Amino acid sequence: MTFLDADEARLRVLTLGRDVGTCFGGAERVAFELVKRLDPERFRRYLCITHARPPERRAANERELLELEACGVEVLRLERSGVLSNLAWARLHRLLVRERIDVLHAHMPRAGVPGTIVGRLARVPTIVNHEHGWSFQGKPVRRFLDRNLLARGGDVMLAVSEWDRSRMVEVERIPSGRIRIMPNGIPPVPADGPDVRDELGVPAQGGLVGAVGRLYPEKGYDELIGALASLKRGGFSPIGCVIAGHGPDEGRLNGLIADLGLADEVRLLGRRQDVPDVIRALDVAVLSSRNEGSPLAVLEYMAAGAPIVATAVGGVPELINDGVHGLLVPPRDPDALAGAIRRLLEDRALALRLGDAARERQRANFDLDVVVRRLESLYIELCDRRGCRSGRALPIPRAPS
Repeated sequence: MTFLDADEARLRVLTLGRDVGTCFGGAERVAFELVKRLDPERFRRYLCITHARPPERRAANERELLELEACGVEVLRLERSGVLSNLAWARLHRLLVRERIDVLHAHMPRAGVPGTIVGRLARVPTIVNHEHGWSFQGKPVRRFLDRNLLARGGDVMLAVSEWDRSRMVEVERIPSGRIRIMPNGIPPVPADGPDVRDELGVPAQGGLVGAVGRLYPEKGYDELIGALASLKRGGFSPIGCVIAGHGPDEGRLNGLIADLGLADEVRLLGRRQDVPDVIRALDVAVLSSRNEGSPLAVLEYMAAGAPIVATAVGGVPELINDGVHGLLVPPRDPDALAGAIRRLLEDRALALRLGDAARERQRANFDLDVVVRRLESLYIELCDRRGCRSGRALPIPRAPS
């Protein structure tokens, strides 16, 4: 047996992302948590951020990157801002070669395409490309790159749900043997916290409906707002609705709220630092999306034990069994959404039962530490197959059940 010193025995894993941090979207949050939680005794951790951060998020994201560095992650900031900054990729190439990186794990195609090319040029033994939600429809360039560069140039592609995997096989014709399912997970959420219902304006003797997520058209907040209008027309009141998040759709949604006469019922909260407190305040938590992979918002609802109404899109039915962990409705159907919301507001015993079942399912299957252990097992398996330069003395961790 060959004995290696502690540093040489660790696999060297570099996480690559256009943006990484909790102040961005779901994929960026997952990437941040995964690199942060890899076992430092088994893995030497690196992170490369490819693009310059938006000015409004730069300070918050820099604090997160400093947090990673403080816990032993080596961070490279390429700060690319456009086509003319492509020479920044040479810095990544030098890092890959100098540090003898064993695994390059790229999140989303904007990082995966250049990462696969630079990684192969640097002779990185193992390349993992992580897709966080198959939401595009038939873009030929995307299909070509996924099939011919990411799938063939990398060692494995990760999908967050069986639905995503099936679309990658059926639409993009990626061989199924090159795809693994790696579901999303979230860290534990606080069991209690401040009561924010008064601040959120819950009507006296009324219920509070809400959603968490970025304000983009694909999130279907039009249908949620339409559902509130339907409930109000039907005389089901008082009821309030809050949407916590930010994004380019804010102005249009505010206009829709005004046009439907819902200014007293629906509030856009903007970016919140107390999302768990907001979720705990909800009587019904809603996902109204038109497409999804494995949405973190639903996992957060589940972790809080919130009664859930969600659209049956993408990988959502893999998280929630209809009538067991929540209620599922068709997308783009405000009336169906309104009916399910009303059912849970009227039947609080059912709401409590669904919320409890959702919490238990999240803890058992979608806890972040469970996902991290699965990812660590995959790294070691792939590196053993590829004959990586370090990590030969690592035991394969027992895969979670």
